Amino acid sequence: MKPIERVDIVFALMTALMLSAPAAQAQAATNSGCAPGAASMQLALNDLHEPGMPLAQNDASAERGARNAPVTKETHPTDAAQGTPLTPAARDAEARVRDAETIATLSREGQLLLARDQVKLDGYAYCSMSVAAAERGDFRESIEAASRALVVAKETDNADLGALSRRDLAIAYSYAGDLGDAERYAKEAIAAGAKNPQQVLAPAHKVLGDIAARRGDAAAALSEYRAALEAASPRYRPLVLLSITNAQIASGDPAGARATFEQTKDVDGTLLAPLRKRIEGNLLLAENQPGQALAAFSASATKGGSDASYDNLWAHEGMGRAYLALGKRKEARDAWLAALDDSESIRARFRSDEFKTGLFSDTQTVFEETIALVVEDGDYPLAWTLSERSRSRALLDVVRNRLDKNVDATQLNGRTLSLADVRATLAPGEAIVEYHSLPDRMIAWVVRADGITGFTLPIKRHDMTLAVSDFRNAIIRGKPQAITYGSKLDALLIEPLGLRADERLIIVPNGALHYMPFQALKNAQGFLIQRHAISLAPSASVAVQLVRRQQHIASNLVAFGNPRIGPEYELPSAEAEVRAIGPLFSKSETFLRSDATRRTFDDNAPAGRIVHVATHAQADTIDPLHSRVLLAPSAQPADGPDPLLAADIYNLKLDTVALVTLSACETALGRVGRGDEIMGFTRAFFYAGASTLLVSMWPVADESTELTMRTFYGSLTKGEQAIDALRDAQLAVLANSRFAHPFYWAPFDLMGNWRLSVAR
Repeated sequence: MKPIERVDIVFALMTALMLSAPAAQAQAATNSGCAPGAASMQLALNDLHEPGMPLAQNDASAERGARNAPVTKETHPTDAAQGTPLTPAARDAEARVRDAETIATLSREGQLLLARDQVKLDGYAYCSMSVAAAERGDFRESIEAASRALVVAKETDNADLGALSRRDLAIAYSYAGDLGDAERYAKEAIAAGAKNPQQVLAPAHKVLGDIAARRGDAAAALSEYRAALEAASPRYRPLVLLSITNAQIASGDPAGARATFEQTKDVDGTLLAPLRKRIEGNLLLAENQPGQALAAFSASATKGGSDASYDNLWAHEGMGRAYLALGKRKEARDAWLAALDDSESIRARFRSDEFKTGLFSDTQTVFEETIALVVEDGDYPLAWTLSERSRSRALLDVVRNRLDKNVDATQLNGRTLSLADVRATLAPGEAIVEYHSLPDRMIAWVVRADGITGFTLPIKRHDMTLAVSDFRNAIIRGKPQAITYGSKLDALLIEPLGLRADERLIIVPNGALHYMPFQALKNAQGFLIQRHAISLAPSASVAVQLVRRQQHIASNLVAFGNPRIGPEYELPSAEAEVRAIGPLFSKSETFLRSDATRRTFDDNAPAGRIVHVATHAQADTIDPLHSRVLLAPSAQPADGPDPLLAADIYNLKLDTVALVTLSACETALGRVGRGDEIMGFTRAFFYAGASTLLVSMWPVADESTELTMRTFYGSLTKGEQAIDALRDAQLAVLANSRFAHPFYWAPFDLMGNWRLSVAR
């Protein structure tokens, strides 16, 4: 059987008009903040970027693991401080990660999955499974189902099935925000799908149009949408016409948009009706009729029903833009604040229709619009509160209905605290440094017990993403330019904030800054870690709630290392690491090699106060809940790893565990979406009960990692607080001339309860 016809309405309409508020001048809320001039900022960012370097989300090197491609650990890169390339293992890992989403790799995975399926399905049934998983938001499952279909298509020489499976891969990657892979598979589907235009060509061209629209290329979007329209079924045609309308608005052709829009009257009374009303409002704004636009947005609100909050959110968002066009700033602010209230009522479930309406994850757009407006009004404290609220909403939007039904949404998010609550928790000499990235600027706050200072830094989001990417790539590849990049970024992000000498910094990143090794920023006085002790947090509210948990814990370690999975997974240095840290604790229990199983982890980890895991880890940037720690299977000889998924961690009970250390590759990384936080392992362990995490940001080298861990735990077990213990460890590695490059000493971040200490 062929995939059911409802696939027509699955594809994303990701072209809702998004207008950015004008840039604000730097100003402070309770104190005056100074920011470098926009021209000097832009020049510095231009100097930072190396053309052709991949974005941070695609960073791909690993020594303790890469997705589906673990590598045997080797010694550190030879003379990395002089720019010598990394080891062959690291280079091979980079290549494997680059290839992780290719047809060849997906076909191999599909063959393995098919071999394990107890019930083999028809190839078209796997396509239906892929579409259904994408609708649920299970992107990795969607890709795995399409991968099975690819294999069946090849085995049966079924060109139509091959085209459909590539179409489904384009859908999944597009939904997941991986535009590069989505574009590749959409083009491959078009090349193979000429005999099935309605099911393959129309949606594949639509995906390409959505990608172009999201990249800001309205002309290319129009070209692809028109190609989709030529092949579209009658049911799919209105969706494509609305996409064309949006693209014409974006390209500055309101007359053409009006003509296209009038062809969509038949959608009234259907699922697309609220969307059409919102697009009408956008069109009226483009036609310079803000009063009528206001009426259209108001009419798109609904009075009741299960989707009322969702529709009302976007009605209020549009009303805010209409009010701004009318010069009514107060009313615009009130409308956007009402939209944010609506967002709190949206059910925590994945909505495939958000893709059709172009609004998936874009509740963050409303937060951004509102934050920009209140900052322009000089109200930095309110802007900080809105930023905190946005971080909770972002987590709920990503997790949706994909976790166990017993997962509590309130516990998942934590409670957004008041500024007064946060300030009351901070001790003298502590400061929370919080960032929020907007399309055309970055907002920063420094919160202390004695007040809050706000800053507007004229750094565009795109430019910062490229700059952070280049900085990380320079570190991972051992380039000497990493020091120069760190100095430029310090001048952009740290110098304007007027930090006090020796302050402990609790940094709350946003967007691409989640990939920033802040400790490696540098000025004339040295690296940031030499000037300040540093920890990170998903939000100020989460940081404060975690630091209020027990701070002085028993000296009790449970450690896992070098799981026996197969020769290519061997980590002898990880085993040595576990053996070395055990004697530092009054009580320790270690599980090595064939004992380091998923079963022993589930049974024994909850009994430790500190849990240390030294193994391979794989960060899944397509679907962060599929990020996994690789453990040994119960049965030996092993036929592969028994993974602990991030999604599984939410169901663990680690209430008595205070610190989890993941001494593995890229355990801090998950999917970083606009305005949200890292959604891989970090929030999962916090939800499970841990109050502090020590996680890696890039591939770790054996010798420097062992020194890091011995020094960290040595300081911690002598009574030092976690934030100071990590600083001791990083400075100890930095002091070793062999490890002077940040690649060695800067990969680990402390997150959560920075005041944690161990009883002596």
